[in-house]
Amino acid sequence: MKGKNMMQAVALAMALGVPTMASAQKVKAPEGGKKISNELIGIFFEDISYSADGGLYAELVENGSFEYSPAERDGWGPGTAWKQIRPGHSLGTLRARMENPIHPYNPTYMSLYVERVKEYYDYAGWKGFGLENSGFDGIAVKAGAKYDFSVFFRNYGAAKQVRVVLGVPQGWGKDPKVLAEATIKANAPEWKKYEAVLTPTEDCPNAVLQLLVLNTGMIDVDMVSLMPEDTYKGHGLRKDLAEALAGLQPKFMRFPGGCVVHGGGDGFWNTYRWKTTIGPKEERLGMKNTWGYHQSMGLGYYEYFQFCEDLGMEPLPILPCGVSCQGTNGGWGMKTQAQDVVPMSEMDEWVDEALDLIEWANGDVNTTWGKKRAEQGHPAPFNLKYLGLGNEEKITPEFEERFKYIYDRVRAKYPDIVIVGTAGPGSHKGNPDFDNGWRIAEELGVDILDEHYYEPRDYFLNNQHNYDNYPRNRKTKVYLGEYAAKDKKLADALYEGLYLLGIERNADVVTMTSYAPLFCKKNHESWNPDLIYFDNTSVVLTCSYYIQQMFGTTAGDYYYGDVAKFEGGDKYQGTSAVLNTQKGELYIKLINAAAEAKTATIDLSKFKGYPSKAQMTTISGESLDVENNFDAQPVVPKTQDVKISKKMTLSVAPYSANVIRIKVK
Repeated sequence: MKGKNMMQAVALAMALGVPTMASAQKVKAPEGGKKISNELIGIFFEDISYSADGGLYAELVENGSFEYSPAERDGWGPGTAWKQIRPGHSLGTLRARMENPIHPYNPTYMSLYVERVKEYYDYAGWKGFGLENSGFDGIAVKAGAKYDFSVFFRNYGAAKQVRVVLGVPQGWGKDPKVLAEATIKANAPEWKKYEAVLTPTEDCPNAVLQLLVLNTGMIDVDMVSLMPEDTYKGHGLRKDLAEALAGLQPKFMRFPGGCVVHGGGDGFWNTYRWKTTIGPKEERLGMKNTWGYHQSMGLGYYEYFQFCEDLGMEPLPILPCGVSCQGTNGGWGMKTQAQDVVPMSEMDEWVDEALDLIEWANGDVNTTWGKKRAEQGHPAPFNLKYLGLGNEEKITPEFEERFKYIYDRVRAKYPDIVIVGTAGPGSHKGNPDFDNGWRIAEELGVDILDEHYYEPRDYFLNNQHNYDNYPRNRKTKVYLGEYAAKDKKLADALYEGLYLLGIERNADVVTMTSYAPLFCKKNHESWNPDLIYFDNTSVVLTCSYYIQQMFGTTAGDYYYGDVAKFEGGDKYQGTSAVLNTQKGELYIKLINAAAEAKTATIDLSKFKGYPSKAQMTTISGESLDVENNFDAQPVVPKTQDVKISKKMTLSVAPYSANVIRIKVK
């Protein structure tokens, strides 16, 4: 979705369900309602399909720290995304080195030895010896926008002039067209950060960045960065992608995964450790991504928490608990899935991982970890409420022993933290992991249990009553942390919507949900489907995105099951009515996935003070097979006024999801 269309969609997203201070009016819930969770819709962020580097994290230089490795992808190395350049027939050598790096977590850098920069003959073109970076599928820049360039140099001998050029490629053997440039004097014999601001003279979707050393001698290069100044709230996240998430009005964000949490199929050596993702960027430990690429950790725990604060979301970090993913060492292809486990004698390290995170997030500046948070720029606590332990591990005896060990220690020191456990990889009744996960949760009194499942669309159509029979008297609530119908057509979105109506009806039991995965970059798909697709210049909001938005912008705290119904309805129709007592708004949802219009009746007798008109937002398409993609966006919410009366009927269009927003007193 480009330009005007994206702006309209985001404007609509931000407007839905956001009353002004003057219009917000707290009301008392009429009798007959059921108290439900007002945090039902959240988001789940995992670095999959280039969601972070090359995506939400706004850094434009790929492999700026030269840490790419063949362990991450065949053929990769320190020079991936870079090429040697020597305009004017300059000469030199380029070598990846690891002696005396900036920081042990960032061990690799490039060493340039410049032999000649003066051409043999009168050459009017550029000169110099250096490097060129092509970014993540090109570097997209806008005319007049400011981009912050930074680099670490370590110089040997006389000071060197380094020309930094942002340019448009002109083809083989030709110098780029200059969009912006700066010259840096590198003179420090130890690692030093140098900075400049580049302002392009025109738009370019596929620019390159060149670093040209203009003097002979040796110089080391590391941590090359180009960041747009115009990021979301100035916090380093790509603005249009962050705005798309803001448009969902999510109440929480689960991060950093997913299988990323415990190393996926790679084992403990590749387990995500939050302590190595905070502090200065050059001191963060990049690592192999579970999905076969590199994580720079430029988007780390500090940025996750900061983004939650920016969007008013509750942070929900997920930590490993001493057991690897069962897919380790090829386990997904084995009859008996493998699981690496931490010896119990070493489990205190993993306990400290959880306890220290809570102190980092909530401790004052006089605590060890609270001080580290303050040093990074956030002296006030983040007020962490939720903590997840484990991510869909196979529920083995080894897992149970280690989970209990961490759970008991966290509960003893921080009794107010809401702990989220896991129901294993296949969260359906009768699955041994699911059954054992629930047994453990009930024995320990775990606050919330995380269920995951991806199914064909008909599963969601035919199981709308899945949570009707869950016990109402047990302490442990449900978090549906990962789910999606297995395609991205309007049919999938509408069936997910019908399923969410069932969840909303049971939101006294199911307190949180999040669709997954969240993002996918064009030509880098690791999973299908995804909620939001993007390339370097555009964003595609799927049909499922708009269903999530419909529910996210109509969160409430009381559910009424007798306000709306379809005449002669079947499984292709569904309704709900939710009251937000803080905003003084009633939300009536009507979904019709059938091929013909259906009549719905609405009874507002128990509510008072509503106007004669209200707004109805509709998500619809010409067929169930329609979908949004990079070529067309046929499904976009539309809003119109509808007349309101105490008892009314409404013709609901085929293939549509609708919500009526009514102010009440």
